[in-house]
Amino acid sequence: MDIDVRGPRFGAAVTTVVLAVVLVTGSAWLLAWQTLAFALGAAGGVGRSPYGWLFRTAVRPRIGPPTEFEAPEPPRFAQAVGLVFAGLGLVGYTFGPDWLGPAATGAALAAAFLNAGFGYCLGCEMYLLLRRLTVRAG
Repeated sequence: MDIDVRGPRFGAAVTTVVLAVVLVTGSAWLLAWQTLAFALGAAGGVGRSPYGWLFRTAVRPRIGPPTEFEAPEPPRFAQAVGLVFAGLGLVGYTFGPDWLGPAATGAALAAAFLNAGFGYCLGCEMYLLLRRLTVRAG
């Protein structure tokens, strides 16, 4: 079943704010929260993430029904990519090396900002590229 395109973009906006705060504060706890949000989105789809729930219950009722839809697999893959980078950032902030936390968090922030600000989902594009490559190889 296709999903409302505004949901993942809303989630990316919240993620952008959370990751920016992580970079400013160096909070491993806040990054752990974001890592959990990515894990839930990767495991159950963006609608199962905390930000998906917030969009569905608090935002969408106020902005009306969707007019555009997308397949759920690309955003779900993007959540898995975010999970990898947030996990690496969490390792960096918790155990080191010192550069890993900000670098991995910054990479995740850049991808989230692209989606939130411009509607360009880097992880979704990676998913589509991998699908094309596997179809040609297979």
